[in-house]
Amino acid sequence: MNSLEVIILAAGQGTRMRSALPKVMHKLAGKPLVKHVIDTALSIGAQKIHTVVGHGAEQVKTGLGEIAVHWALQDKQLGTGHAVAQAMPQVNNNSVVLILYGDVPLVKAATLQNLVDSVNDNSMALLTVKLPNPTGYGRILRNNEGKVIAIVEQKDANVEQLLIDEVNTGILAVHAKKLNEWLPKLSSNNAQGEYYLTDIIGMAANENLHIVTHHPDHAMDVEGVNNRLQLNALERFYQRQKADELMTNGATLADASRIDVRGNLKTGRDCFIDINCIFEGNVELADNVSIGANCHIIDSKIGAGTIIKANSVVEESVIAEHCDIGPFARLRPGTQLANKAKIGNFVETKKAILGEGSKVNHLTYIGDAEIGKDVNVGAGTITCNYDGANKFKTVLGDGVFIGSNSSLVAPVNIGAGATVGAGSVITGDVGDNQLAVARGKQKNIDGWKRPVKIKK
Repeated sequence: MNSLEVIILAAGQGTRMRSALPKVMHKLAGKPLVKHVIDTALSIGAQKIHTVVGHGAEQVKTGLGEIAVHWALQDKQLGTGHAVAQAMPQVNNNSVVLILYGDVPLVKAATLQNLVDSVNDNSMALLTVKLPNPTGYGRILRNNEGKVIAIVEQKDANVEQLLIDEVNTGILAVHAKKLNEWLPKLSSNNAQGEYYLTDIIGMAANENLHIVTHHPDHAMDVEGVNNRLQLNALERFYQRQKADELMTNGATLADASRIDVRGNLKTGRDCFIDINCIFEGNVELADNVSIGANCHIIDSKIGAGTIIKANSVVEESVIAEHCDIGPFARLRPGTQLANKAKIGNFVETKKAILGEGSKVNHLTYIGDAEIGKDVNVGAGTITCNYDGANKFKTVLGDGVFIGSNSSLVAPVNIGAGATVGAGSVITGDVGDNQLAVARGKQKNIDGWKRPVKIKK
């Protein structure tokens, strides 16, 4: 079996984006366009991925980080045929080559697999699509038997050819050895003065190579991005597909047009998601989870029956069952809530572990803390976990009660059943069942006169 190698063309400048960022690095669903293409190629078993870069090459390389990609440079934009030729020296001559585009992010893996499976010693495969308005695209020319014999570009087409509605997507699969034979024969003698990759279709037909055509499920699957309007149209198409999947799998969406999934969202049965919610990275919602309006959930697991109220942010956290969070709560990375824990409005947590039934209801910061079961933390409490250089831990035992407006200066341990009086600044450990009060003595002064404004 021949190995599969993928060539992704990503050298275009993208002038219509009107951006300093290379076109293929603009994001769809929170991920660069070209990264969508790379991930799809990997999902069908590509052994090697070659990315042809040109404009902003270093930005593309840096933006993709440590992804295992073989780079090829097209320093002059001389057409798609020329671009593919830049990658061919690195391609195994015995492989099947799949040509993709860094600005066509939504082509499905199954569609590409169909193309690859159609390639043999006597055939190559081409992805075409029928459009109600084919203007701007290369037209597919067929003979009287319906066989593909050539592709003619818009600027080179005659009046009759311009009426053809089947167009070229640019995506094709073919043996590398054939590409190595055909690419040197390409000519730039055309309206654009470029080396068209599409000219290899005519060469294949002249050699009686069978050109198998496949079609995408939807025209938007092969839509490219040339400007921000098209990028937005693809974003909304992608998000609607995700919304449909969620509803099909048993989730209720308040409005399917107002949800954004920027990663992978897995939902259990009877989940409810209100409007304008964003799910980023890998998020799991168990059965009967309710997410209020305007929430942002990032790389987190939410247990069954948990309610996250409006305008809350949950990031890299693990929430158990039947918890109550928000509104306006912020759970930062490392937060873990046990069953029936509660985080109220305007509460921020970070690296905080809350035991079963514990409550942090209002206007509070809990960082680098381990809190036991059935603990109540009063409004305005903060864990003072940072001395300007290092972080320290606060530990609260089971059943602790922290009065409002208290400061717990870490490192500090407060024993099970202990109580901290409101307004205290706790700098030392508190034993089990003790009452700790640490505040200045109240002083009332008779005859006090308030300051008055000095008349000018």
